[in-house]
Amino acid sequence: MAGQVYLTRDGYQKLVSHLESLKTTERHRIAKAIGEARAQGDISENAEYDAAKDAQAHNEARIAEVETTLSNVVFIEDMNIPSDKIFIGATVQLLDLDLKKEIRYTLLSPEEAEFGVDRISVFSPIGKGLLTHAAGDEVSIQVPAGTKRFKVLSIKR
Repeated sequence: MAGQVYLTRDGYQKLVSHLESLKTTERHRIAKAIGEARAQGDISENAEYDAAKDAQAHNEARIAEVETTLSNVVFIEDMNIPSDKIFIGATVQLLDLDLKKEIRYTLLSPEEAEFGVDRISVFSPIGKGLLTHAAGDEVSIQVPAGTKRFKVLSIKR
C-alpha cells in the first residue's frame, strides 16, 4: 500500500485532469494505433503492433499509478503546519549568498514539482536542505554541482 501523498488542491485537480486524459484521449489514440497495425495483416512480426501494445501497457500502468496516488492524497492546505519554519507547502524567499541574488522556491511533493517555475520537491537536495530552517538562518546545501549557500529571508504559507 502506498503512503500518503501531500498535494495542494490545485495539484490534485491537475492530477485528476491528467488521469481523465489518460483514460480518454490516450486510450482512444492507442486503440486506434492498435487497430491500424492489426489491419496491416500478420501481427506476429509487426513492429507497429508491438509498439502500440507496449504503449497500451504503459498507459494502463500510468492510470493505475495515478489512481493510487489520488486515493492517498492529503491536502497540504488542511494540515496544521507551523509557519515559522520551512516545511512542505512553504514558499521561501532566499538570498543565494554566492550569486548575491534573491530566489523564491515553493516546496511541494514530487508530483507537483516543476523546477522551471521554482516549485521544487521536498525530496530534492535543495528541498531537503531547507526543511526545518527558519527566517534568518544561513544554510549550506550539498548539490551535485558543489555546495550552495543560502540565507532564508522569509517563509510564507
